[in-house]
Amino acid sequence: MPQVIDRPTPAKATTKTRYIPNATAPRTPDNEEPAAERMKDFRPIDKGFTIQMALAEANRCLDCKRPLCITGCPVNIKIPQFIKKIRAQDFGGALDIIHEDSMLPAICGRVCPQESQCEGKCILGKRGNPIAIGQLERFVGDKPELASKPVIEAAKHKKVAVVGSGPSGITCAGELVRRGFDVTVFEAFFTGGGVLVYGIPEFRLPKAVVKREIDALTQLGVKFEYNSVVGRISTAQELFEKGFDAMYVATGAGLPKLLHIPGENLPGVFFANEYLTRVNLMKAKDFPHYDTPTKHGKNVIVFGGGNVAMDAVRTAKRLGAEHAIIAYRRTEKEMPASKAELHNAKAEGVEVMPLVSPVEFLAGEKGFVRAARVQKMKLGEPDASGRRRPEPIEGAFEDIPCDVAISAIGTNANPLAKMVANYKLNKWGYIETDENGHTSEARIWAGGDIVTGSATVILAMGAGKTAAKAIDETLS
Repeated sequence: MPQVIDRPTPAKATTKTRYIPNATAPRTPDNEEPAAERMKDFRPIDKGFTIQMALAEANRCLDCKRPLCITGCPVNIKIPQFIKKIRAQDFGGALDIIHEDSMLPAICGRVCPQESQCEGKCILGKRGNPIAIGQLERFVGDKPELASKPVIEAAKHKKVAVVGSGPSGITCAGELVRRGFDVTVFEAFFTGGGVLVYGIPEFRLPKAVVKREIDALTQLGVKFEYNSVVGRISTAQELFEKGFDAMYVATGAGLPKLLHIPGENLPGVFFANEYLTRVNLMKAKDFPHYDTPTKHGKNVIVFGGGNVAMDAVRTAKRLGAEHAIIAYRRTEKEMPASKAELHNAKAEGVEVMPLVSPVEFLAGEKGFVRAARVQKMKLGEPDASGRRRPEPIEGAFEDIPCDVAISAIGTNANPLAKMVANYKLNKWGYIETDENGHTSEARIWAGGDIVTGSATVILAMGAGKTAAKAIDETLS
């Protein structure tokens, strides 16, 4: 954690004043950059709450006796308690409360789907707008210098290897080092953060914020070995032979799902992971200053309806797309992307094309993609997800002109995971674990997307936290 500083102890009140929430006040609006300006570059779209905005929002909290917002948080942050500290302007105290359960508030406050988690459970949301919990979490998370020095338990003289430095891996590493373990994180890339740096654009999550959290873990004592592909340079067994007592595997689920349609390999057709990695991590947006180019299309179509699809289409817009379309096989109502992502994309000029599914990519004279042929769809009966199943309309096709097409229909298990150890995998290639993340191998735990499939940052963090506790109990 950042360097500890002395904070003045809040003065004790001579008389106890009863808190009266300002529950009828409107929700404090996000502090966003104007859409017409922010879409010109990769600046953060949200500047975050000012102190006045944070206090106004904290004063809306009902301070419920049975706070459902906590149950909506996968890591069970004590939300009313940290909001109470904000009201008292004890921002360091608020951060300390969050750090008891989450080490990444500046990240989670920016990218977690609060609308379906903590804010989705807020009582105020039943009759109006919920508390802006994510904004308040980010507000204090962006003040790391106010945090108290974390308590580190006595050294247990046990070594743990963590494979992958995404949200699940670094959460597990942070929890373990605080419990007195010697922890080394092995990361295949040249920098830490995993999907936080390669998958989420700068305008949603600045790389400096992720680096700050990685640096804080280094200060705690976590060691990072970059350009280290466990499963290639060494296996789990070889690491155990070098003195490691346990391993946590958090390699993620970054293998793109194929569309399996003609023209998928044409120049100008990308998978979202490839496209976002080139721009986010390899600085393709700054070509030719960095030699990792990507096609900057004028007419871009993205297939998918989740947050990754939104990130890809909004990135294309910032790279100069005059027409940017997000095409989805269901309607806008069924899109799994967060409401905020969809709202921001449309404000930036992205067009939503519902009820279409790609069937072929067509090549132009020079061999590059020139159009995407789509099948028009209609909604039938609900499927296993509860959403109405898209069904093709016979003979209804349309060619959509494009010079860049991006597939963002999901990902599969990282195939690297099966090279690490001989633990049991399910039929989709994900690692099988019990409720504590324990695999079929006695000294190996796993968590995050390599166990659950693609999910949220906070769910991956929750898995890392659970596994750290189980590893501690087992090795201790």
